Amino acid sequence: WHHLITGLQSGKYRADALAYDIPHVRVEMLRLDSPVPIGPWRSVSNHYNAYAIEHFFDELARAGGQNPLELRLKLLKETRLKAVLQRAAEATDWHQQDQQRILGCAVHSSFGSHVAEIVELIRLDEHKLKLGKITCVIDCGIAINPDTVKAQLEGSVIYALGAALKPPIMLKNGRVEQHNFHDTPILSFKETPPIEVFISRSRLDPGGVGEPGVPPLAPALANALLSAHGKPVTRMPMKLNGAS
Repeated sequence: WHHLITGLQSGKYRADALAYDIPHVRVEMLRLDSPVPIGPWRSVSNHYNAYAIEHFFDELARAGGQNPLELRLKLLKETRLKAVLQRAAEATDWHQQDQQRILGCAVHSSFGSHVAEIVELIRLDEHKLKLGKITCVIDCGIAINPDTVKAQLEGSVIYALGAALKPPIMLKNGRVEQHNFHDTPILSFKETPPIEVFISRSRLDPGGVGEPGVPPLAPALANALLSAHGKPVTRMPMKLNGAS
């Protein structure tokens, strides 16, 4: 496993957080300084490192003719991460998917919590897909306030889904082109699919809940699109109808 990161100094954070039992791992970083001030995005560097790891994992699974979920369960080292993935698979009837109901999964551990997410796509016709339900399972240790945990996970999913599907903020001649929500759209209530959150019972120390739900969403969606279209998703924003 060779993971090469190109970007700012903070980009290496969590790049070595490989959850799988792979014997030969090499992580490198090529630093590129930017004249544009950069601040942390929700989940810091977990989101793009999780995307690279989890989406490529699905490519490897499919290249080897293996079920992506089953291969994850086989190779995951962290028992808590494996448990949330198993629960997500059961909640979504993973093995009942077909050409009309397509699922993509992803997992990630961050801030002391372990999260699995499964994105459902519904095929309306040969050329059109729509978002179905999104399922999220978290093991955050002791859930001190379960309602707050659920709200944070729902917000994380909406935040990450909007980032994956909506146009990005762009720079031109050293200035940000966008000004406000009229030209930087966010996901609306109408566009938001059903979200189901499960909290694993635990007596372990509490972990984070505000950010760990963000990293698995985009790769789970990309993996569903990979299954639907047969092509990896290498650019954002993603397009539901046609690989991007």
